[in-house]
Amino acid sequence: MSHETVIALQRVSLRFTTYNDKYYSLKRACMDLFLRREQSNQSSFWAISGIDLDVRRGERIGILGANGAGKSTLLRIIAGIYSPTSGRIAVNGRVAPLIELGAGFNYELSGEDNVYLNGALLGFDRKQMRARIDRIWDFSGLHEFASLPLKYYSSGMLARLSFAVATEVDPDILLLDETLSVGDASFKNRARDRIMQVIDRSNVVVVVSHDMDALSKICTRGLWLDRGVLQADGPIDRVIDAYIRHVGNSSTAESAMAQEPDLATAEAA
Repeated sequence: MSHETVIALQRVSLRFTTYNDKYYSLKRACMDLFLRREQSNQSSFWAISGIDLDVRRGERIGILGANGAGKSTLLRIIAGIYSPTSGRIAVNGRVAPLIELGAGFNYELSGEDNVYLNGALLGFDRKQMRARIDRIWDFSGLHEFASLPLKYYSSGMLARLSFAVATEVDPDILLLDETLSVGDASFKNRARDRIMQVIDRSNVVVVVSHDMDALSKICTRGLWLDRGVLQADGPIDRVIDAYIRHVGNSSTAESAMAQEPDLATAEAA
């Protein structure tokens, strides 16, 4: 990894295994292993396949593709949530993953305790979080609920608090997964402005979104994934155009196939 490269992936692949039989027992698993039988209850697929990627300081990257293309999975690999099945990955810098807001919360603890807990997960010590906590409460508007256990928070309150904590950082690498707006209507404009501030403070930004306009405005480089395979990597507007043309051509082909007469029916007629 060069001194300018912040994220480096070399032939990274990730395979997921799915289990179709929820009643598959330990005894049956041991028998399958002993008798060297294939476990018919499980199947696997490659969520990410052979990705090579170098991200340099200052880049703003948008990841686009259809549902199930592997966009969020790639983001989780960069965040260290998933370990690749094969290949190598190197990440140089503090990572702030705005992927699953509130994923590190303990619902038995108070809001304030959870602020410190999430800060620790982001790499901040208690003193550093103490310097930030007033700004977190001011932005979330939840200061009066600081001592209340999270299990009594509404879903909207949880979203506001988790967003306020996650964006009170100065990250080297900011990872965003469809987190361009959260909370109720009155909170969304403030949240959008705050996201843009965090983006401006970050050395590298990687965004997953279906909002092409947002990607075009925020990002300089685009990655198009399809079924875990990197289809295009280049200037964001060029990659968006290629993806939109592909989607349009696919829709046209599917529409044409749907309109073709069934041969058996046509012959019978």
